[in-house]
Amino acid sequence: MIFGKLKKFDIVFDSPEIDSPPVFSSGDVVSGKVVLDLAGECKVESLKLHAEGFAKVYWTESRSAGSSTAYTQNYSDEVEYLNRREVLLQADNAELILLPAGRHEFPFSFQLPDETLVTSFEGKHGSVRYWVKVKLHRPWATVRKIKKEFTVIEPIDINTPALLAPQAGSKDKMARVWYHNFGQVSITAKIDRKGYTPGEVIPVFAEFDNATSRSVVPKAYITQTQTFLARGTMKQKQAVVATLNGDVVGAQRRETWHGRAIKIPPVGPSILQCRIIKVEYMLRVCVDVPGTSKLCLELPLVMGTIPLHPFGSRTSSVSSQYSVNLEWLRMAIPEQPEPPPDYSSVVTDEEAEQNTVAHCPEEDLSGIMEHPLRAFVQEFRFRPPPVYCEVDPNPQPLNMRRRCMTC
Repeated sequence: MIFGKLKKFDIVFDSPEIDSPPVFSSGDVVSGKVVLDLAGECKVESLKLHAEGFAKVYWTESRSAGSSTAYTQNYSDEVEYLNRREVLLQADNAELILLPAGRHEFPFSFQLPDETLVTSFEGKHGSVRYWVKVKLHRPWATVRKIKKEFTVIEPIDINTPALLAPQAGSKDKMARVWYHNFGQVSITAKIDRKGYTPGEVIPVFAEFDNATSRSVVPKAYITQTQTFLARGTMKQKQAVVATLNGDVVGAQRRETWHGRAIKIPPVGPSILQCRIIKVEYMLRVCVDVPGTSKLCLELPLVMGTIPLHPFGSRTSSVSSQYSVNLEWLRMAIPEQPEPPPDYSSVVTDEEAEQNTVAHCPEEDLSGIMEHPLRAFVQEFRFRPPPVYCEVDPNPQPLNMRRRCMTC
């Protein structure tokens, strides 16, 4: 039997570094070899390879059709991104191929589609996966199969005008309990740009004007929203991935943040181009007002893979910047000093009601560690990026930084 003769059946991808798994993007060539190690000679009909890539979503919801009737509604959809077949070994004219004992290697190579792919992702209700499957056919024997996944990261270069543009806004509300007004509270906030990469620190410039008769507490959060779409229905998972706590602002007082730092943890890049899965980020600057709902200002973020070019040197190749950013493959995941708060503690009452209508789950993501070796958002399939210091050792005036960004 071949199972007794087959000592090893494996897929090995070519990688520029021995200890690191390869990472691909659209248009790249995926190459490697299929390894057969036989204890004795073996007759083979064929050895075939099939490379596939899919985005898939699936979830169920309970429905009621009356006082005593209930049923489960299934939602699912998928999008194909890769479908390649290759014959590595094939017998001619119905003749069998006799492989002698020992190690045999069968190289393979195929090109990923040139059109934009979607970054590999593993979420609660869906995933984006790419893999190579190989089948070994032998007469009068069960087909032997092996499957190995590979990682795709579609580069997001934050050195574009849209992602380098500053983000700013303001918001206010009248704090009231029942029919009694306590006064107005307002937020004005700004960040230097929209695009960041994991490991960076976002300086938050904000002003909190508390014209109420109560003390308030300013805070900032980075939130992540996973959206899954199927059959016209949406399912969302939301989590807080980083927090920044401010000092209490007394009644009739004003507080200013001159670039308070909030660090981005090792999360996955934004996914914005997939029809059925989206991963989006937001910086929420909030004020907790005792006795009433919180006031929150939202500034959109895009998590990229190609970091900001230093000193305006934007002539570097995208591939070189991309490879630099993938240093997180060799780093260890740092311990976080404290877990982030539940998403429910960040949203306002009105937003909570909207999320309920949109079929958001009742439970929150438990941090960012749901799938240890697979998750891009919960743990990121890679390891985290280099650790940056919280405070720039050579700070520059704000106007100087702005001039540097526009160089």
